Amino acid sequence: MNCLIVDDNIIDLSILKKMTSLEPSLKVVGECYDAGEAYRQIQLNDIDILFLDIEMPDMSGIDLVKSLGEKRPMVIFTTSTVDYAATAFDLNVVDFLIKPISPARFLQAVEKARRMLLTKNLAFVDKEDEFVFIRDSNVVRRVKVSDILYMEARGDYVRINMADHTYSIHSSLKSVEEKLSKNTFLRVHRSFIINVGKIDTIEGGTLIVHRNMVPVSDAYRAALYKRMQIL
Repeated sequence: MNCLIVDDNIIDLSILKKMTSLEPSLKVVGECYDAGEAYRQIQLNDIDILFLDIEMPDMSGIDLVKSLGEKRPMVIFTTSTVDYAATAFDLNVVDFLIKPISPARFLQAVEKARRMLLTKNLAFVDKEDEFVFIRDSNVVRRVKVSDILYMEARGDYVRINMADHTYSIHSSLKSVEEKLSKNTFLRVHRSFIINVGKIDTIEGGTLIVHRNMVPVSDAYRAALYKRMQIL
């Protein structure tokens, strides 16, 4: 995993660099002492993990993250105070490390980033395509859309349920929904998206999808009934 270390304190930066040697999968491709230089490095290189201090002159680490857009790597904040924790996690960073950082805590954050990197992408070639591509650990698998029964939000993950298998991907249900064909899938609950063609029965606030019970919330019930064209 390519990583970039950003800290205006040369000692803290040096300590972080030494810690990266504890994890063989990490490759330090750059060191920066300010956010401006870090921004330029990120535009020029493929960075997987950004170890980023928050309090820096001119541009803070938080401001840097907000400016990155689609080029944003996974971010692990490294800071001397908990004051920014709430703001940092609003930015969906991987982790928030308080200095002095212990090797064990550092490796815990790296492992979290590694798992996210391996499972974060659910890629659809085309919204009307017969297949989707799911990143399962370090393998990208092709899955037939017709095999998907429903999808369920589980914290930071989305569980993709099929008749004979289940995959978990690191994503939000909203992000997955945006990539799905609206001709096939429908949101029926804040935590559930179903393949409309897989519905067996509906009774009150519950769908039966291939012997699985899926809740339907009041907010989505009208749209569901419209799609089902109930006689």
